[in-house]
Amino acid sequence: MTSPDLSTDAAAAALAGIGREPDIDVRDAHARVWWSVLAEPGDGAAGDLVSRFGAEDALRIALSDADDEWSSARARWMPRADPGSIRHALDTARRAGATLLIPSDSRWPHRLDDLGAHTPHVLWVRGDLEWLEASPTVAIVGARAATPYGEAVAADLAAELAASGVIVVSGAAYGIDGAAHRAALTTDGRTVAFLAGGVDRAYPRGHEALLSRIAASGAVISETPCGAAPTKWRFLSRNRLIAALADAVVIVEAGHRSGSLNTAAHAAQLGRALGAVPGPVTSAASAGSHRVLREFDGVCVTSAADVREMLGDAVTHGRQEGTRTDDTTRLLDALSARVGRDTEDVARRAGFAYADAQALLGLAELEGRVARGADGLWRSARRSE
Repeated sequence: MTSPDLSTDAAAAALAGIGREPDIDVRDAHARVWWSVLAEPGDGAAGDLVSRFGAEDALRIALSDADDEWSSARARWMPRADPGSIRHALDTARRAGATLLIPSDSRWPHRLDDLGAHTPHVLWVRGDLEWLEASPTVAIVGARAATPYGEAVAADLAAELAASGVIVVSGAAYGIDGAAHRAALTTDGRTVAFLAGGVDRAYPRGHEALLSRIAASGAVISETPCGAAPTKWRFLSRNRLIAALADAVVIVEAGHRSGSLNTAAHAAQLGRALGAVPGPVTSAASAGSHRVLREFDGVCVTSAADVREMLGDAVTHGRQEGTRTDDTTRLLDALSARVGRDTEDVARRAGFAYADAQALLGLAELEGRVARGADGLWRSARRSE
């Protein structure tokens, strides 16, 4: 394809009419919009390339025909390298009134920087984030097929926390997520909803009015460009953003294989305070919550006071110290406790060169954080810690 025009004039023209900060670096922002279309959310190779060379130079490398360490990733980026797709994403954002944020913006939520190479290239926002950095945040997530018990507990937690100035974060799904958002709004508190598709597309459709209410006083956010459809992968990838934005994550009702456990895993890897609400031992809807308590060393949450205690620990030992997800966390994010992976696969998933992945795996093995099986494949040892 013809190389995209990344000049200042072209970038300014492309971003005209897009809500953004007035002193934004338009060339960086334009290149990052390209990246949000080229790469799927959480693409570690894309994140590593951008962090090493900057969004603009990284884009030139990605769209070149060089035979280098990026060749395999380039094969999945190139089919999306269509200027028409970029224009469509920007046109859709303009029509939706979405605001574009990039990491250098003053309103960028810097908790997300803890994701390292998996940090979003951009965020699309309906609403405002001016207030976000100064307030504690709690993610309340759980099953879509929630029981009345689960929805009641989620609502009680969210209402009491939001009334005291805590920002409630969730994923706008039916069930626990929706109950938490609605309860926060009833107290005139602020709540943030992360979507797996574009912010111009209400999903689920039945929550269109709820999302409009959230945007009016809080924020609806996505890293995927406007017009993008939610997919199973994007839901899972979205969960890392919910976990990263939160100072504490609370799982309220989740099945044994609930997607909420994916959020819990991200929270554990990021060092966020993690808790779960216990349910009846006979309830399949609480099996995942009990797994969080048993396998993730989660805090047993029975009231908002328990969550405030979690927040106190998080603020004292976590975010205020400016911690960042290091290379080992990126490595662990590429591993599974159940599925073995060879070094080459781990390197690709984490966005490392093979030699760097090999060295980090060796160190992590000495620390007991990963294990190499008799089949020669690596697995996370997190559950046995």
